[in-house]
Amino acid sequence: MARSDNGGPVLSGIFVYPIKSCGGISLRSAELVATGLRDDRRWMLVDEVGGFMSQRRHPRMALVSPRITPRGLVVRAPGMPDLEVLSEGQDGVRIGVEVWGDAQRGEPVGEEADRWFSAFLDFSCRLVRKPDDDVRPVDSLYAGEGDQTSFADGFSLLVISEASLEDLNGRLERPLPMNRFRPNLVVRGCGPYAEDGWVEMRVGGATFRVAEPCPRCAVTTVDQQTGERGKEPLRTLATYRKSGGEVWFGRNLIHTSLGAVHVGYPVEATPR
Repeated sequence: MARSDNGGPVLSGIFVYPIKSCGGISLRSAELVATGLRDDRRWMLVDEVGGFMSQRRHPRMALVSPRITPRGLVVRAPGMPDLEVLSEGQDGVRIGVEVWGDAQRGEPVGEEADRWFSAFLDFSCRLVRKPDDDVRPVDSLYAGEGDQTSFADGFSLLVISEASLEDLNGRLERPLPMNRFRPNLVVRGCGPYAEDGWVEMRVGGATFRVAEPCPRCAVTTVDQQTGERGKEPLRTLATYRKSGGEVWFGRNLIHTSLGAVHVGYPVEATPR
């Protein structure tokens, strides 16, 4: 494994998204737990039949801003009072929920949260928490026995290099921020799309298996500050990052150890 030295790749950003498809939180350090980064996609909004909700159909979800507290979350959105969400769901209550065909169980947070989100999104929905004992295996040729994730689309983590975004922004009329792509880990100090050529990563003492490239969807076209949808970056990415009918940007990760990651840690990568 090629070890980073001074001037080599470093971890420049850590992000978690406590409520699936809602606003993210930038962290200086984070703990890796069984499902990925602690509190990442731990909660999820579902429709009346338990299907997961996302910015693909509800772009206003981008305007929901959670903040992690010792008790759970405090959630904010324009024109709404602050909402406290406790770490525990309703005792003993679980409902069937679904994420991309995976049948899971969710703990309803409560009627107050359901009313709050339904009012803001103008769509009847429920907020659920992922029970710790409801294991969701990672479905991937890269997955090993015991690999699991939360309410994320399919993998516990996503990595993107700053150079990849810089290359894309050099092709756009108006540059876009990294939050359009909702990564968990951001790396500085490597070449554009270097992450496509990695098979393993080490960040401090934490290790990761680099899995499939990430197919990008309409969420990337939603301005995370306004909730408005446009055509970029998918239109431009399709001109040079399209293969097999999908547009690719970033790389999925499967963590192979627990521990903590910190911004500024060196990133060591094994070439594919």
